[in-house]
Amino acid sequence: MKRIRLGVNIDHVATVRNARGENYPSPLRAAKLAEKNGADSVTIHLREDRRHINEFDLKKIIKELKIPLNLEIAATKEMLRIASRSKPPYICIVPEKRKEITTEGGLNLNYNKNFLKILIKRLKKNNSRISLFIEPSLKDLENAKKLGANCVEIHTGKLCNLINKKRNYKNELKKIQAAVDKGNKLGLEVHAGHGLTYISAKILSKIKGIKEFNIGHFLIGESIFEGMPSSIKKFKRILK
Repeated sequence: MKRIRLGVNIDHVATVRNARGENYPSPLRAAKLAEKNGADSVTIHLREDRRHINEFDLKKIIKELKIPLNLEIAATKEMLRIASRSKPPYICIVPEKRKEITTEGGLNLNYNKNFLKILIKRLKKNNSRISLFIEPSLKDLENAKKLGANCVEIHTGKLCNLINKKRNYKNELKKIQAAVDKGNKLGLEVHAGHGLTYISAKILSKIKGIKEFNIGHFLIGESIFEGMPSSIKKFKRILK
């Protein structure tokens, strides 16, 4: 049985940097540290408002990183141009609202479906692996397959919130398990991400069929207290 891959999201290193308008802490340094300590990929989200990661970060990281870069983008013409130029090995298409604090849910795959299909087709020409960030919905999995995605990333935010609040999460876990099973049957590679902590990652890692976890906010937060290498290695032990 293959181990679950760990993608490390470093957006919030850039959040801290931008809080003071300085050039530190460096997202590139964080990306290289993640690589050195066993991350299988590094994720960055280039948002429309550039609230954390910017184009310079993207350019530097993709040039120097030896493990795959996973670029999260919204389904817009601007992001299509940027991704077509930079040609990251992994791309995850995510929903984006200007005023949200963090991504609030999965993509609406019925909205602007034709453009989404064109975007996926064009980005796949660059040999990028294309993932869609979706809710654990069986219908969305079918639509993701029809749109031509290679992978889906299941939004785990609701499950994680229930676990954090010590509420009953069994129904949500069953919903995710059903989505994972459906994705695998359709030939989609299934990933998981959003809101994951040591506890929720351990619970979710018991589900068979998830190939990759993408973890950021909690991991970067824990790194303040125990260091980034330690946080990454702890997650790797959980996902083993």
